Amino acid sequence: QLQLVESGGDSVQPGGSLRLSCAASGSSLSAYRITWFRQAPGKEREGVSCLTSNGKGANYAGSVKGRFTVYRDNAQSTVYLQMDSLKSEDTAVYYCAAKSTRNVVYCPLAGDMDVWGEGTLVTVSS
Repeated sequence: QLQLVESGGDSVQPGGSLRLSCAASGSSLSAYRITWFRQAPGKEREGVSCLTSNGKGANYAGSVKGRFTVYRDNAQSTVYLQMDSLKSEDTAVYYCAAKSTRNVVYCPLAGDMDVWGEGTLVTVSS
């Protein structure tokens, strides 16, 4: 059974960068699309980025497009979220989640997910 563990969260200053990791175990990621979500204090959870099951397609929320990049390593066991030009509004707990799918094109930023990680905290503050 697939399990996900996030890491890489930290405190950084505005304009800084972080790379979050979503390590998978128990199953290959090739059968799952991975979505990164975040939830800021007092706000609803929102989808940030999605990576297709073949690792070749990505989708981004407008608020992070051009600043965040999602990709998967060659062994297909870890998905990364590279976050650059961080802003205070990026402060949140970030979660990765997996959805089993054979569709290598459809990659929404919402919807029911099959597996969730426990989250990692990102704080952007001066």
